[in-house]
Amino acid sequence: MKFAVIGGTGLIGSQVVRNLNDAGHEAVPHSQSTGVDVITGQGLDEAVAGAEVVVNLTNSPTFDEASPAFFQTSMDNLLAAARKGGAGHFVILSIVGVDQVPELDYYRAKALQETVLAAGPIPYSIVRATQFMEFMDAVMSWTADGDTVRLPATPIQPIAAKDVARAVTDVAVGAPLNGIRNIGGPEVFTLDELGRTTLSHRGDSRTVVTDPTAGMFAVVKGDVLTDKEAHLAPTRYSDWLS
Repeated sequence: MKFAVIGGTGLIGSQVVRNLNDAGHEAVPHSQSTGVDVITGQGLDEAVAGAEVVVNLTNSPTFDEASPAFFQTSMDNLLAAARKGGAGHFVILSIVGVDQVPELDYYRAKALQETVLAAGPIPYSIVRATQFMEFMDAVMSWTADGDTVRLPATPIQPIAAKDVARAVTDVAVGAPLNGIRNIGGPEVFTLDELGRTTLSHRGDSRTVVTDPTAGMFAVVKGDVLTDKEAHLAPTRYSDWLS
């Protein structure tokens, strides 16, 4: 099969491309670095022409109030190009619980992306993943101050990027779901607990202070970012740290 992977040079996209090609398919990565711009439309028609499946793994350059416009415009452009090119399956990567946190601009933007896809002209699949293990350093950096890292006790279910890429690959080669598949890591932690585990493993002497007002995840209510009924990935956080 022929795949066009938009955002195919990033953390997840590069692994999806490799997985697909290793399995004998033809997967071509596209991004701004290859001359494809999902906002202006530059290079899009050429990128998706003849692809049976379009996998969109692009991401907004910001997490703020500008992100909904990014996803609206990029999806409109991609869907138009994919339809013109004859694609029969369109796949995106989203977030578990994305429609349950309207307080976050970025989550509203990703929910909008899902809505645009579902209303579009092409059979589709949405893969919703829990938070990536690879993002833990960024999460801690948002609220780090000297010897202290402040984190809320928000429940999360971290998943390794390689497991996300494998799940996206599996969905992309299958029949369109015309719906959502949730994937998550095998364990649930509170965010502050995960911070302590991470720093301890690295011999980092900083202290994690539980602060219900700290950082982006402070507005999350309950355990909406977890799903114990999701398709569970194999990689445990302790193994990923090692």
